[in-house]
Amino acid sequence: MSKTADAPLPVASQIENEHLALDEDYVLTAAFVEKVVDASDAGDGLKLRSLLEDLHPADVADLMGFLTAEHRAVVVLWLPADLLADTLSELDDGIREEVLERVPHLTLAEALQELDSDDAAAVVEDLEDDQRERVLAAMPEIDRAAIESSLGYAEDSAGRLMQREVMAAPSFWNVGDTIDHIRKQGEDLPELFFDIYIVDPLNKPVGGLPVSGLLRAPRTVALVDLMEPINAIAVDQDQEEVAYIFEKYHLISAPVIDTDGRLVGQITVDDIVNIIQEENREDILRLAGVSDESRGAGVFGVVRSRIPWLVVNLGTALFASSVIGQFATELEALVYLAILMPVVASIGGNSGTQALTVAVRALASRELNSANATRILAREVLVGLFNGAVIAVLLAGVAWLWFRIPLLSLTIGLAVMINLLAASLAGTLIPLALDRLDRDPAVASPVFVTWITDTVGFFSFLGLAGIILL
Repeated sequence: MSKTADAPLPVASQIENEHLALDEDYVLTAAFVEKVVDASDAGDGLKLRSLLEDLHPADVADLMGFLTAEHRAVVVLWLPADLLADTLSELDDGIREEVLERVPHLTLAEALQELDSDDAAAVVEDLEDDQRERVLAAMPEIDRAAIESSLGYAEDSAGRLMQREVMAAPSFWNVGDTIDHIRKQGEDLPELFFDIYIVDPLNKPVGGLPVSGLLRAPRTVALVDLMEPINAIAVDQDQEEVAYIFEKYHLISAPVIDTDGRLVGQITVDDIVNIIQEENREDILRLAGVSDESRGAGVFGVVRSRIPWLVVNLGTALFASSVIGQFATELEALVYLAILMPVVASIGGNSGTQALTVAVRALASRELNSANATRILAREVLVGLFNGAVIAVLLAGVAWLWFRIPLLSLTIGLAVMINLLAASLAGTLIPLALDRLDRDPAVASPVFVTWITDTVGFFSFLGLAGIILL
């Protein structure tokens, strides 16, 4: 038998693959990945197809992350068109761009026809210009027009996020009319939809009806008697705004309208889950001063994303060191100050990170704004004072047991209280100020909070030591 991509898969092999691929935590096993690598090295396309075609697209995408670029180039050629399509929409951006370079344009055009318009547009967006032209030219006119229309919207807008396939019904229909239409036009409707949008003669949505509500109602009931209010999304609305609306109102899907209020598509909750995860991932990475680094990221790309804020951090660290230099006399006279000095800065830095993380997350989820900023700030000040008092007592006790100098214990206790108060203020005020200036608080805040806690920590400890101990 020749090793072709159309060869059938034995039933016994299907069962074996199902149990071999994933462990009890739904993670690909090392043994399965090794089998894929071995089949790829051997150029055994039949074996690759038998291993992969029963996997979920998300598992195939996960597998791509474990493989080298050379192995991915072989594997992708043996994926069936429908599995390839769903896998492309699941891949990390960096890996997807690499994989797309390996797929023939006719194969890719066929695969994209299996996807909803939003997922297809996301894949086409990653193509090089010449490859994009060839792929779109090989697609049916209707599919090509839908993708080009989606790409015409801003990258992070609802228009780019939406799928153009939508189930709409005129306001004069009843339940029976709608059910008959769904059965007759099934292939032209979205593959998965949760709501039916009732539209007026101008194609403007006037209400929505869950599919479950439609099926429960008698055939003769008019749709307008069953419909519920809807949360329409403007086509140019930012995807973060859309995610906030879905999260706040517990939506499963929502209609998208153009500037004239006409229905042009829908957004479903699976897209929003991806957006929320993406935004959370970006916030976490930005707090550390790095960009989104997937498993496929190269060394120089990672370096470029991390080095700018390290340079800024170097400048702030040198500034904090210059503060220490102003107290060289005290350090020469009291060597034990150098021993305890890092403790004050470290405790302040951790406290600042705590306040900063809470503030950035609250800003992202819109739980913190000008309406309650004063109350939140007052809370953080009190937290800083109470935490400072507790840590001050503990650290003063340790300093006394270590050096047996009561005034030194008093000095470091007061310094810690001052620094934790400054950390609470900085961790809340800095992200608030950056947000007010329309800057991303997750990117720049950590560097400036560290700068303040180091500077205040060193200055308060050494300054108080100069006053109390000398």
